[in-house]
Parts: sequence; structure tokens; C-alpha cells
Amino acid sequence: MQEIDKSISFDGRDIRLKVGLLAPQAGGCVLIESGDTSVMVTATQGTGRPGLDFLPLLVDYEERMYAAGKIPGGFLRREGRPPEKATLTCRLIDRPMRPLFPQWIRDDIQIVATTLSLDENVPPDVLAVTGASIATLLAQIPFYGPMAAVRVGLVGDDFIINPTYAEIEEGELDLVVAGTAEGIIMVEAGAKELPEQDVIEAIDFGYEAVQDLLKAQTELLAELGITHEPPATPEKDTTIEDYVTKQSTKAVQKVIDAQGAKVERTEALDAIKAGLAEKIAGLKESDAVRVAYEANSKVLGDAFKGLTKKLMRQQVIKKNTRIDGRALDEVRKIDCQVGILPERVHGCGLFQRGLTQVMSIATLGTPGDAQMMDDLNPTINEKRYIHHYNFPPYSVGEARPMRSAGRREVGHGALAERALLPVLPSNESFPYVLRVVSEILSSDGSTSMGSVCGSTLALMNAGVPISKPVSGAAMGLIKEGDDVRILTDIQAIEDFLGDMDFKVAGTEDGITALQMDMKIHGLAMENIAEAIENALPARMHILGKMLEAIAEPAEKMSNYAPRLLTLKIPPEMIGMVIGPGGKMIKSITERTGAKVDIEDDGTVVVSAMDAQGAEQAYGIIEGMTRKVSPGDVYLGKVMRIIPIGAFVQFLPGKEGMIHISQLADYRVGKVEDEVSVGDSVVIKVREIDSRNRINLTRLGIEPEEEERVRAAGSAVV
Repeated sequence: MQEIDKSISFDGRDIRLKVGLLAPQAGGCVLIESGDTSVMVTATQGTGRPGLDFLPLLVDYEERMYAAGKIPGGFLRREGRPPEKATLTCRLIDRPMRPLFPQWIRDDIQIVATTLSLDENVPPDVLAVTGASIATLLAQIPFYGPMAAVRVGLVGDDFIINPTYAEIEEGELDLVVAGTAEGIIMVEAGAKELPEQDVIEAIDFGYEAVQDLLKAQTELLAELGITHEPPATPEKDTTIEDYVTKQSTKAVQKVIDAQGAKVERTEALDAIKAGLAEKIAGLKESDAVRVAYEANSKVLGDAFKGLTKKLMRQQVIKKNTRIDGRALDEVRKIDCQVGILPERVHGCGLFQRGLTQVMSIATLGTPGDAQMMDDLNPTINEKRYIHHYNFPPYSVGEARPMRSAGRREVGHGALAERALLPVLPSNESFPYVLRVVSEILSSDGSTSMGSVCGSTLALMNAGVPISKPVSGAAMGLIKEGDDVRILTDIQAIEDFLGDMDFKVAGTEDGITALQMDMKIHGLAMENIAEAIENALPARMHILGKMLEAIAEPAEKMSNYAPRLLTLKIPPEMIGMVIGPGGKMIKSITERTGAKVDIEDDGTVVVSAMDAQGAEQAYGIIEGMTRKVSPGDVYLGKVMRIIPIGAFVQFLPGKEGMIHISQLADYRVGKVEDEVSVGDSVVIKVREIDSRNRINLTRLGIEPEEEERVRAAGSAVV
């Protein structure tokens, strides 16, 4: 392939495309660059695998530490398991690409995006999404593209395209919009309680920028002499499909009209499908239907699914009625509870919407529990709020092996995490590390938004002072020609047989997270706006039910949650608190049972399972680092005696000497005549000499000063 360099400029950003230079044996390859960020994306089509009944698309995103001039940690010093951000980027690429491949393809298709160089001002993920479309087109894989994506930020009152890492952190919005010529195909966003109209305008702004990238891809193909036509659907044998339609339409329609619960509906449909298989088995061996079935038995399931999908969609379009009898904008029954587990669990929330049930558990940890990030993002080194999502097989009535978290679990956890981040207290006001785990106990659609609601309940139950509660709802869509219906609070079958899954989370004041996936090739902006607007009353209804269970964060934390106390010390005193080889900090921990975390700026967080231990450790450190000035009066303890005076500890870690001449206002013969080891004495700081030694006195102390310090007691342990 000939080498071509192409540059695209829009909204003050340049994107460069290089093809024909790298990976000559890949089906298609593009090096897409912006600033000093370079991402190589390849697309390769393998051979078909007999017996598959799905599109075998595999998307990989590879982060190389050399891209940022770093050497990986660990014993092997090479990249290991992909970090969470890499998994989320895989999903970001997959979600707009998957619906654009013809679903009849059974060849393996693999897209690999590799970040080769990282500019700390240019995130690579959104470049990789556009690069996936270009590589696929270059490989001439059947594809309903081109597709492109941009990121939209909001800094002040201005929307900006492809903001830098710093602009994302400082701004009010982090939105990724992907689209085709037919419309928007994917949206993902985190926002700081933005009103619905602002989010709609941001999506529209991003889609306008997408047009420039779509045009550039078309021009690139023309320069290379590649003709791209939308793939035609191959002819297929409709023998089984026609038979299923003729034999089962009335029975399936009856099940749909019954508006039953999920379990009963599933059992009824499975019985109809099983009856079809029995009927076919009873046909003559030469019958065309039996011959087609025996050639490929999976075609019966595909045909039955197609019939069910068609009838369910017709009911929504023609009757404005859903499969469970709800109106299009109606939310299922909501039930919320908190604190159903023993107090050893710091906080617990149970959220149920219809048959979807989520139990979220909140745990309060110390600063040392923060998750260290090992990816290429230059702005985030650790996470103090962690959300994990678990989807066990029993939640859908299945029995299968349980593995480690997959891409779906990681993605849903990240979405719920993003939804709650804007309402969490600052680290300064609430220095706990927070982990929430959402256990999906029963699934019938929108478990991710159930996780948002359940986690809000759990955090409030744990006594975390979130600024506002967050709720979420999943919106769906059925599109037949020009007829479009927006569905509120979709259940599993409506997601499975529908055209859109649009999750919206936020507070009463605005949106905090969005995620939209399409199964069609694009959706008009007015339909997107309608879905966002319809989600607001649904979110408010759900929020009202949540507040009936718990109206505000609990005043008292669990007795089993750690107690944290925070103080600030001069950074130059950090070494003194730690001590040689950690000797001092270890001593404090052993004496008090408390854990001490010290940050580089001098912030000290003391944590213990009981308040007394935390307060004791706090007092020791506060005393060690308190600035002592001449004239200060303290209540101290005599630690040892020498012939010329007594050493008194008056603050934790601080000791001074009273010279024998300063013990009394008369001549003292022996130090032991005035004080003994262990005595409590009121002393005044007389001077701090050039060697930083503290000299004390018992002289010149006013009676009221002595009374005050004795009443306050000693901080010495």
C-alpha cells in the first residue's frame, strides 16, 4: 500500500493520519496522531469458524509504558495484566464498532490499538476509536462505516473538542461522542451535575465535529483508490424462518399479550420453541424443513428470536404497550432498604426495581488503602473511591463457572463509580478511602443503574456525607422506519430486542454520568434529546423512593469503621515523626494501636478501630510537631534525674531539662529533695538554645497559669 500522510484540523486541534508505513501484514493499519500522542490501530479479518451463531469480534487496547518513557514495575519489568483504564478503552472502541459490522459475519475480526507515544496533553483513547474505523475500512472488511469519535469538554462556558488531560480534570464535563453519517451511535460521559439541556448541546456540538473526521476518512479511501460500499446482506435460506412464523406467530403473540412476569414468559416461550423442535423431528426425512433443521439446528433458535423480536416491537410501535403491560414512560415498582447486614459491614443498601435487585456494600478505609494506578494517565496516581460490580450466574437463573471480573463487570463498575464521584466529600473534609461493591442478586435489565442507586443508599447508611443522593435510569428505544418510541426503565428483553440502551445518572440538580449504546447504525439528535429529557422524571421518581428509605447520611458511623483524625505538620518535620528507619512511627503504632499515614505535603491521617487509640496517637504527633516557644507553660512528667537537674517530658516526643537552680526560688541541695521520677510538675519554657535544646524552669509561673494547665491535664503518654 502506498504511504499517505493526511492532516485534519478542527477546533484548534490537529489529527494526523499515516497509512502504508507500519504493520504491512495486518489487514489494515493506521497511525493516528495528535500532538506527541501516537496510536497504531490495526484491523484483521480471519477465516470463518463453522457452527458460530455470533459475530466473533475481538478488540484489544495495549498500553506500553515506553510510550511515556517509563519502565514497568514488578519483578518481570514488563507489561502484565491490562490496567482498568485499558479495559475501559477496549469497551470504548468496541461499543461503536460492533453494531457497524454485519451480524451475519462469522469470520474472526480483531482490532488492536497500541499507544506508542503519549503526550501528557492528549489522551489516546478517543483517537483509538476513530483509528479502529479507519483500519477496518483499509482492511476492506464488510463494515457500515465510516465512524468517528471526539471528546467534548466544558471549561467555563465554552465547549472544547478533544480537551487535554488537565482540561478534563478542571472542566465540568468529560463526554465522548461517536457517530456515523446516519447519526450518533455511542455516548459516554461524566459530568458535574450538568443540566439536561447543557448535556444535549454538548452532544450536538461533538457530533458536528465528528463530521470532519468522517469526511477525512472518505477522502483517504479515495486517495488510496479503495471503493467502499455498504455490505449487502447475502441471500439466506428462509425455510425454517417461514415455518416458525407460520407455526408460532399466534402462540408467541398470546404470550406477549399476556403481559406476564419474566420467569413465566421465558418458560412459555421456551415451551413453544421446544414444541417446534418436536414438530420438525416428526416431519418426513425428505421434508425441506427437517432437512434444513438437521443441517443446522441453531437456525431454529435464530428464527424464533427473530419472530419474538418482531412481535414485541410491533406491540410497542402500534399499541404503545410494553411486554409487561407498562406505559412507555412508566417505571417498575421500586423497593429500597438500608442496613440489612450486621454492623461489621460499614454500610449497606438494597435496591430493587422490578426483578432487578442489587445489594451494595460500602467499606471505609484508611488513606493507605487507596488504589495505586499503573497506567498512562498522567493526572491520576491513585483512587480514593473504588466501585466494584459483581454479576454472578445465579442472578439470571444460570449455573456456570465463576471467573474473575470481565470487561462487562469492569465497565459497569466504572460507570457507577463515575456517577457518584461528583457528590463525594473532599479528601480534606473526609479523608477515608471508600470502596463500594455492588452484588447483582437478580438481573432483569439496568443493573448498572441499580448499582448507582444501591451504592448511594450504602454510602448514606455508612455515614459518608455525600452532597446529594444520586439515582439512575436506563432508557430504551424501538425504531421501525420513521416510527420511534422511547422506553423508560427498560427490562432485559427490551434491551435484548430493542435498539438502544441509554443509561442516565444524576442528582436532582443535574447529570453526573451517561452511557449510550446503539444496535442500529446511528440515531438522530432529536431522539437522543428526547431520551435524556424523559430520563429526568424517571430519575426523580426513583430518587423519591430512595429517600423514603434514608433521607440523609447517617450521623453515626459503624462501630467497626476506623476512626480518622487529620492534622497538618510542616513537611520538614515528616522525618522526625517517621524516625530513623521508621522507628518513631512504629513506636506510635505499637503504643496506641493506630495506623499513621503521612503524605508529602505534611498531611497526617491517624486511624484506629477505636477513638481512644486514634486520639492518643494524634496527641503524640501533635505534641512532637508543635512549635515550642519561650514562655509556654505545660504540665510535664519527670522522666529521669541527674545531679544538676531533672529531665521533664512535657509533650509527646518533647523533653527539656530543669537546671537545679530553676527548681525553686531558694537554694536546692539535691534535685531529689524537690522532685522524683514520675512526678507531675508545671514548667515554663525558659529558652531554646542554639543547639535546639529546651531549658525549663519552675520559676515565674503565675498561679492562674498553673491552675489552667493542671485543669487541662497532660498530653504526655
